[in-house]
Parts: sequence; structure tokens; C-alpha cells
Amino acid sequence: MRAGWRRLPARLHEVVLERGLAVPAADGSPLVTDHYFPRAQGDFPTLLVRSPYGRGLPWGPQYGMLFAEQGFHVVLQSCRGTGGSGGRFHLWRNEAGDGAATVAWLREQPWFDGTLGTIGPSYLGYTQWALALEPPPELRAMVVQLGLHDPRALFHADGALQLEHALLVGTAITHQHQGALPFLRATLRLRRLLRGLTPSTPPPDSHAEALGGVPAWLDEAIAAPDPNAPYWSGASTAAAAAVPGVPTALITGWYDTLAGQTFEQYARLRRAAGRDSSLLVGPWTHTSALGKGWPEVFAESLAWLRAHLCSDPSGLRPTAVRVHVGGQDAWRDLDDWPPPRSARPWFPAPDGHLIRQAPDGGAPLASFTYDPAEPTPSVGGPLLSLGAGPRDNTALEARGDVLTFTGPPLTEPVDVLGPVLARLSLSADGRAVVFTRLCDVDPRGRSTNVCDGPAALRTDGAAPVRVTATMGHTAYRFAAGHRIRWQISAAPHPRFAPAPDPTDDSAYGAAVGPVRITVHADSALVLPDGAPGNVVTGTPPGAVGLGSPTRGGAAR
Repeated sequence: MRAGWRRLPARLHEVVLERGLAVPAADGSPLVTDHYFPRAQGDFPTLLVRSPYGRGLPWGPQYGMLFAEQGFHVVLQSCRGTGGSGGRFHLWRNEAGDGAATVAWLREQPWFDGTLGTIGPSYLGYTQWALALEPPPELRAMVVQLGLHDPRALFHADGALQLEHALLVGTAITHQHQGALPFLRATLRLRRLLRGLTPSTPPPDSHAEALGGVPAWLDEAIAAPDPNAPYWSGASTAAAAAVPGVPTALITGWYDTLAGQTFEQYARLRRAAGRDSSLLVGPWTHTSALGKGWPEVFAESLAWLRAHLCSDPSGLRPTAVRVHVGGQDAWRDLDDWPPPRSARPWFPAPDGHLIRQAPDGGAPLASFTYDPAEPTPSVGGPLLSLGAGPRDNTALEARGDVLTFTGPPLTEPVDVLGPVLARLSLSADGRAVVFTRLCDVDPRGRSTNVCDGPAALRTDGAAPVRVTATMGHTAYRFAAGHRIRWQISAAPHPRFAPAPDPTDDSAYGAAVGPVRITVHADSALVLPDGAPGNVVTGTPPGAVGLGSPTRGGAAR
């Protein structure tokens, strides 16, 4: 694992691995647990890593070995019903109780010195937030990497079912802990399914075939779009971020599918009195942050843990936030996120123009037809699949079911830092999921996606309705000579199901008829102006530290 990256810190200790410990869950079920620790005398703090994805690659080497080498006990545990652990897995109901039960077990271990941290990405972030709802006194630091606090939002976004996400999550939890080969086979089956599936002709049991049987929790999660549905009662751990006391570092990427949840977590942390927090956002997807971005992610995580578990704040930087600015390929240090900003609205105009002057009225501008038999394809963006990230949108934008509005060549750079949104005035002859995207067009005409988001369009007639699409956060520089482009289409397939608010009949993509959608002139793309900050040119060194959460705040 170490040989796969450069710029990792030198190994401090040889590592001993104690495999297959049985830790009682809250209901008494055995949770299979591996214990990594330094081959050295003395006390070392403990890191708890709880995962539903097994304890092998990449978790054992990447978290167990590398952090134990740096002087930590690492307790790597398979969640209930996964990786050989007893009981039955549930998407969210067991993690708080089982985390607390594991801490109770730790208190009985002779090597546990009473100093505890947590770390991990994705669902491993959710297990951290669940424990932090009622944090044990030993919990001194958390590092949530590309993590979630709200399982519902992983499946449902602004009235749209994230179909591809749902099936990939089901595949991962169903197969990953069985080993690399079964997981690879299941993923390839799912990719073949998604290539051949269209919203107009979904094979009714194809998802079950791809997943090797659909777990009950997946069907229940998909069939419950309403955040107030009984199924989701108690699922969100958002309240944990408002609990003062546990210093928390957040790490995400601009093309991470869970980035929106990370920004929500950071906002709650900053509002919580006495809660130290820090934010790093890199040019990564959900998976590349733990691959290509791992030297920076590991260094950030290690610096935070050393500061708060080992009383060594030497790796911390003086600002709370560090973000990578796309289009500039530089890192910028900021006091907070989002930075102070003003709105910069851009308006669609005839012939595909994008202008700064507000229109006189809301006349129809342009129309397109979404045909479920030939759905608009998904190209790049914050996906869980291999095609995530910035991609060339040129071929996509040549389709008749994709509208573009493009500004003039910029005479000077334009920085966009903060949340982006679209206020859409639309008319349609049916219900649909509308998709809107911000793109950067270079002087050669290549169009690259920056950020995007869906909005549910529910209409019973031709009268225009107003919907708002939240398009995520970004830090991006549009260079002089480039153009800003606003792209509008319907649900890209297979990223989203075609109709809003899926039911049991439409959850996996029920047949819908073609929908004609018209964009009106009183729509607007709202961009946050850039803000000054300390620009760190080039790639930051491997030992980039996380910011001191509250300016000048002391490490614990």
C-alpha cells in the first residue's frame, strides 16, 4: 500500500495485527474486529474505524497499517451483518448503539489509554456521526472524509431519485466484503445492466439480478422519497454536528457525490459553540480522494489527529479552510466557507446567449423534448461510478435534448467561490426531473462541467412554473478568453430516474412518455463572486496540515 504513493511520511513503527476479535454489539451480536498496533512499548491513542465494506483492501492497509505505523492503535470493525459480523445490517438503525458498545469494550482493554479518535470515508463517516450523537468522554477527535450524515439524501436529491447511486450503494454493501473478485463481478454486471436499461423499458427484476438479490433496506430506501416518511425517522445524524466538544476535520472533493452533506456538516460545526472544525476540499471525486488524492488526505488527517490526540499541533495551518481552485490549479486558504460574497446573476437570451442584463419579461426562449426511449446520457459530475469528475461535454451539448446558453469571451478572469443555484422558469406538458449544469468553455470550444444539480418539475399544464435547482458548491476560476456556459436538460440517465418522487412502480425507472420542456427568459443562473484569500500556488506539500478551526484555537 505504501509503495502506491509518494510523499507519505516515514514509517515510525513496525505493526502488529490481531485479527478476528469478537466485540459484542448493542444486541450482543459479535462484531468481527481487527486490531492494528505499533510494535513498541508505551501508550498510544486509539482510532476507531467502523465499516460495512469488510476489513480487507483498501481499509486494512490504508487505515490499519498506515496509521498504526504513525503511532496509533487502530480498531477496524465490520458493522453488524457485514464482513462476518453477526446480526442483520440496516442502513442506519444500528450504528449509534453498536459504536457505543464498542467503546464500552475498549474501556476493558489493557492497551486502551482513554484517548479515542475516529476516522473514515463515506458510510464510515456516518458511523462516526452516529457515535457523536452522544459522544463518549474518551472521544477527542473526528476525521470525516467524504462522509454522510443523512442516508436519505444519498438516494433522493431535490425530488429526484439518484438511481445510479442507489444501485451502486446496494452493490457495494452486498458484495464488497465478500472479496475483490465477487465485488468486481457484481459491479460489471451492474454496469452492463445500466448500459442496456432505458427509463421507457426497465426490466422489472434486472436490478435484483445485478445485485444478486436486492436487500430489503434498499427497496425501502428507494420507495421513501419523503424526508418525513416513517422509514427515515431517526436516520439523520445532523444533530451530532451541533454538539459542542469534539474537534472535527472534514475532507471532501468538488466532484464528491457527498460534498453537499459535507458543507452542511461544516456549517453546523461552525455554529456550534466551542466546536473546533476544519475543512479541506480538493479536486477529487468520491473515489479519487482515497487514490490520487491520498497523500494530501492522509497528511491532513494525520495532522488533525496528532494535534488533538497527541498534543502536537505543529502540522496545523492558521486558517479554517483550504480549497482547490479549479481552472487555476491552485490552493486557496480562507477563514471560512462559504466566503463573504455577492450574487452574480446571468440570464438566458435568444440564440443561446448568456448575458448579465435582466430580461424585460418571461417570454419563452427555447424548448427541448426528453424522450425516455433515448434518454439524455450522464456525462461526468459527482458520481460514484468511474466516469465521475470533469469531462468534455461537447458531444452531449450537440444533442437536441440539451440546451446551452453561453456568455461572451471573458476579458478578465472570473472567480466563483461558494454555492451555485439556478432559478428556472419552465413550462412543460408533463412531470420531469430537470437538470442544470455550469460549464467552462475554453478558446477551442471544449466545454467542461464545473457543478450541477437536479430540480423536480411538477406541472399540470403549459403555464410556466418556477423551480430552484441547487447546483452544489464550487471554487473555480474562469480564465480570460474562456466563456461561461449554462446547460439545461432533463434527467441524465442512469444518474437520475426520469420522474420526480418515485413510487413503488417507478422507483427503478418506470416508463414515462416524452416530455416537452420550455425555458423562459426570466430564468437566472446565480453565481457567487470570488473572495480574496491566501493562494498557495501549485500542489501543497505532503505535510499540509488542517487549519486551526477557530482562529488561533488551541489543540487539545
